Order: sequence, then C-alpha cells, then structure tokens
Amino acid sequence: MSAFITFFQNALPELLKGIGVTLELTVVGIGMGLVLGLWAALARVYGGKWARWIAIGYIELFRGTPILVQLFLVYYGLPGIGITLGRLTSAFLALGLNSGAYQAEYLRGALMAVGEEQMIAGRAVGLSKWQTIRYVILPQAMRLVIPSWANEPVALLKSTAIAFLIAVPDLMTKAKAIAVQTYDPLGSYLAAAILYLVMVFILDQFLKWLERTTRIPGFELEGKKT
Repeated sequence: MSAFITFFQNALPELLKGIGVTLELTVVGIGMGLVLGLWAALARVYGGKWARWIAIGYIELFRGTPILVQLFLVYYGLPGIGITLGRLTSAFLALGLNSGAYQAEYLRGALMAVGEEQMIAGRAVGLSKWQTIRYVILPQAMRLVIPSWANEPVALLKSTAIAFLIAVPDLMTKAKAIAVQTYDPLGSYLAAAILYLVMVFILDQFLKWLERTTRIPGFELEGKKT
C-alpha cells in the first residue's frame, strides 16, 4: 500500500494535467449537447414535419450507434470527404453530438410534461407560439428535466475516456503514458480509476444539490441513459 501511495504521489502532477482535459471535454460536450438537444426536442414537439423527421433521424442515429464508432467516423472518416479536424476538436464534436441525442429525449419528455394547457394559456393572453415556448414552457421544462437529465454529465464524464484512442491528452492518455514509462500498468490505471471516482462523486453530489434546489413539487420524470 505504501508503495502505491508513493507511486500515486509521483504520478499525480501528470495525471492532473489529464484531468484538466477530461473536464474540458465534459463541459464542452455537455454544452454542445444541450444546444443540439434543445433544438432536437423543440423540433420533435413543436416543429413541422421535416424538422421532426430530421430531429428523429439525428436522435436515433447517435443513440443507436456506439460512441466509439462515432468518434472514429469524425476523426478518421471525415478526412475521406475533405474535412480534417484535430484530435481535441474531433473529441468535442463526437461527444457533443452523442450527448445531444440523449439530452434531446430528456428535454422532449420535460416539454411534454409541462402540458398542452400551458400553450393554450399563453396563446390566450396574446403570445405567439414561439413566445409561449420561450417565456412560459421552457422555464418550467428546464427545471422539470433536471432529475432525469442529471445522469448525463456523469455518463459523459466517463465516456470521455474513449478520447485516448485518438491520442487526446486526457486522464486515460496520461495514465497510459505513465504505465509505459514506469512498467506499472496496475498502479497507473488504478490511480486513474481513483481520480475518475473522485470526479464522479463530486459531480454527482453537485447534481443532487441542483436537483433538490430546483425541484418542482408534484412533478418527476423518469429517465436513464443506457
């Protein structure tokens, strides 16, 4: 045990550099996914025929295929049609597109849970359709979605580990490099696992606090990323 503690202390400065990239991937992925997911959810619930079909196609494509395949298509596949992206940009794009498909379903459920009567009430007081969505429905839906949405940041944080396969210098890549340098893969990956566990625990506690402070009494959505 003492040998591992010493190993962990020596490896920590380098692993912390990887943690910074892992957190960056998580934040950008969630932000991009929220924008895409909100568009797709609104398109499915309130959009026209073509907007709904485009949103459904996007959601089913990215929920129905492995995120690793999506990452490889972005990084290795796009150059085949003349689009070459850097490693970090490719990881951002793949994670954001994948997360957006899941967030779209959480948001769609929240929009539908608000109820059609809210749309009727907004139109009755003179608001347009999109004004009603913006000022009446969305504020309620964004609070209502948090309990079901809260597992998405945790899931995405763990999914960022795949970025090491295209040499993004995240926590897993740093752990692999240390394993090669020290000939101690057990210690290196165990240290990475501990740091992932700490990050997930902190993020989970924050999301539970956010859920408690924004909960709407009498409403609860079910949902879990699979």
